[in-house]
Amino acid sequence: MLNSYLVVCVVMLLAAAAGPAPQNKHQSTAPAPATETVPAPVPAEQGKAIYQRDCAICHGDDGKGQTDLAKSMQLTLDDWSDPRTLAGKTDHDLFELIRAGKDKMPAEPADRASDAVLKDIIQYIRTFAKTQPAAAPASAQ
Repeated sequence: MLNSYLVVCVVMLLAAAAGPAPQNKHQSTAPAPATETVPAPVPAEQGKAIYQRDCAICHGDDGKGQTDLAKSMQLTLDDWSDPRTLAGKTDHDLFELIRAGKDKMPAEPADRASDAVLKDIIQYIRTFAKTQPAAAPASAQ
């Protein structure tokens, strides 16, 4: 009789260790309520956000540099929607210009925008020319 009891106990222990315990059928199977999370901005979005906050006031949302403020300050700004404008400028040139500032353009200090964010701003600036149709080739006369 003791042997039978031991065998039953061992079988029960092995069965319990072999797999998960069956779930109670009366438990709710509804998923737990989702908590609302706001995704962190991806780097390109960060660059766009900072451009819109710090740069667009003069350079414009479209990068054409024809804002009322730029005109009132008598600024002649590059038209970044023209692919030729940025063709000769490296990312490093633009990085240094943004970081140090130039003439009436204030610098973007490192405590305000990291190097990575400046690179994202530059990538965003370069998208302005990509959204414009290509210029028609000049006709030979």
